[in-house]
Amino acid sequence: MAGTVQHTFFAVNGVRLHVAEQGQGPLVVLLHGFPESWYSWRHQFGPLAAAGYRVVAPDQRGYARSEQPEPVEAYTLLHLAGDVVGLVDALGAEQVVLVGHDWGAFVAWVTAMLRPDVVRAVAGLSVPPVLPGGMSPPSITRKRFGDGFYQVAFQEPGVADTALARDPETTFRRILFGGSGDNPSGINPWIVPEGGTLLDFMPEPAQLPEWLTQEDIEAFAGDYVRHGERAFTGGLNWYRNTERNWELLAAFRGRRIEVPALYIAGDRDMVVGMSGGGDSIVKRVEQAAPKLRRGVILPGCGHWTQQERPDDVNRGLVEFLAQLP
Repeated sequence: MAGTVQHTFFAVNGVRLHVAEQGQGPLVVLLHGFPESWYSWRHQFGPLAAAGYRVVAPDQRGYARSEQPEPVEAYTLLHLAGDVVGLVDALGAEQVVLVGHDWGAFVAWVTAMLRPDVVRAVAGLSVPPVLPGGMSPPSITRKRFGDGFYQVAFQEPGVADTALARDPETTFRRILFGGSGDNPSGINPWIVPEGGTLLDFMPEPAQLPEWLTQEDIEAFAGDYVRHGERAFTGGLNWYRNTERNWELLAAFRGRRIEVPALYIAGDRDMVVGMSGGGDSIVKRVEQAAPKLRRGVILPGCGHWTQQERPDDVNRGLVEFLAQLP
């Protein structure tokens, strides 16, 4: 029986992580992005568990119900990949299939590159592999998009933290709508206006899209408010390590992902638009992950892939998993 979603905590690498889990069978770990949580995978638990898998979605370090280490330097990709490997071990498994979205995709791709003995397959939603260090560092994105580009603006501690934590429900409502396929300008890069905040760039929706409810917004916000004024600081600290990630992982330059892979994204995703479109981004994935089984571009879908188009994502994941040994 697939059962219902259970919630537990594990001490992994000195950090207490909240974990949601459902089902029995081969282990599949779902890794969320920014600003999200385990709840981003609410539509995936049941179908994957029913297909015969043990489905686990942690709140990654710094997020939601999980512990939030104080030092900015505690959020490098090596820490995050270490959390994944440590969690697999804590769950009593030897191997795992990783599925990541947004920042979670970076963690999934890099962990698969570093530990193919543990990661037997990997799926990335929205974000393609950028090896070896994940997200392009501010020294590059600043030249392309300017100081207002959100990844650059996030570098200064305290500023975005305060703005996003002021009203978490408003933050989630505007960011989730703003990055979705329902926002007419959703494929444009996120640019923070001078003297403003990211939310100034995000429109207030006249009404919520069909895939997002007020209950969903309250679920996200409710898990974040427990950190008070640091509600978003843990996730923002991931961005503050992008330069450091490339320095730490420099020895792996030239490595590729040598396990079976799947990529799914929407054609109205800002990430896809910034990468030159669907065909271009799939070719980029193929270069980094030569065992790519499928590259799927969903028409009309924005950045929140598994939330906006759960049926398509679930179908793709189940088919991908069924092909694995």
